[in-house]
Amino acid sequence: MSEDENGIKEYFPMIVMAGFILVIQIIALTLAQPMNDLGMQAVDNPQSATNSIYYIIAILIFTLFLLFAIKKEIQWVIQMIILVAVASTMYYGFYPLFHLTGLGGEGPVIGGLLMATVFTILLYFHPEWYIIDFVGIIVGAAASSIFGISFGILPAIVLLGLLAAYDAISVYKTKHMIALAEGVMDLKLPILFVIPKKRNYSFIEDTPSTEGEKEAFYMGLGDAIMPTIIVVSANVFLPHEGFIGVPAIGAMIGTLIGFFALTILVMKGKPQAGLPFLNSGAILGYVAGALIAGMPLLG
Repeated sequence: MSEDENGIKEYFPMIVMAGFILVIQIIALTLAQPMNDLGMQAVDNPQSATNSIYYIIAILIFTLFLLFAIKKEIQWVIQMIILVAVASTMYYGFYPLFHLTGLGGEGPVIGGLLMATVFTILLYFHPEWYIIDFVGIIVGAAASSIFGISFGILPAIVLLGLLAAYDAISVYKTKHMIALAEGVMDLKLPILFVIPKKRNYSFIEDTPSTEGEKEAFYMGLGDAIMPTIIVVSANVFLPHEGFIGVPAIGAMIGTLIGFFALTILVMKGKPQAGLPFLNSGAILGYVAGALIAGMPLLG
C-alpha cells in the first residue's frame, strides 16, 4: 500500500466523524422548530445567562458523582443512570420527528416511546459500535436541539466558553476527564462515537483505552453536542429566510474547522480536550456569519 493510501486510510475515521457532527447539526436544526412549537424548552427564560452557570454546576456535581461511583466500583449505577437518560433523550428526539410526519392524537407519544424502548433494549443487550453510533446521533441531535432552543445567543456563548475552559482544565491540568473516560468506556454506552479501523472490529469484544494502539477512533458525544447548541440557537433566535440563516451556517463551518484542527493533534497519539477547538470554532464561525449577514452579534 502506498504512502498516500496509508494516509487516506488513517484519516478516514476522522472524516466519518466530521460527517457525524454535520448530520447531528442538520437533524438538530430540523428538530428545533417543532420542539420550540411544542414548548420543549428546558428553561423558562432562554435569554438569562445564569442558566449557563446552573448548567456548569450541574455538570460538576454529576462528574463528581461519576468519579465517586468509579472509585467505589459501582459502575452498574452509572450504566442505569445513563441508559435512563439516553432513553429519555431518544424519546424527546423521536417525539417531534413523529409530529413532523403528521401523526395525530397519541401517535407521536406512542411512536417516541416505542423507538426509545427498542433502541435502549438493543443498547443493553447488544452494544455494538453501529448501534452506539446510531443512538449517539439521535441523542446528540435531540440534546443539542433542546439546549439550542433553551439558550439564547449570549447564554449559549457563555455556556460554550465555560465548557471549553472546563474541558481544558479537566484534561490538561487535573486530568480527571481522562480517568472518567477510562472508567466508563468499558460500560459500552452511547457516550461516544466509535469508528472502526478494520472491517471485523467488534466494540463488544474490544477493551477501549486512552493509551496505546487503538482498534477504533473514539470521540465523546459532548464534542458533537456542545458546538451544535450555538448552531441551533443562532437559527432560532435570529431572523432568517429558509431552513438556515448565515450565522448558523458560519457556526457549522467553524465547528468543522475546529474539528479538523483538533484532528491534526489527535493523530499524534495524545488525548486532547476537544471543546476548546470545537466551541471556539463554532463561536468564531457564528461571529463571522453574523457580521456577514449584518446582524447584531447578541441577537
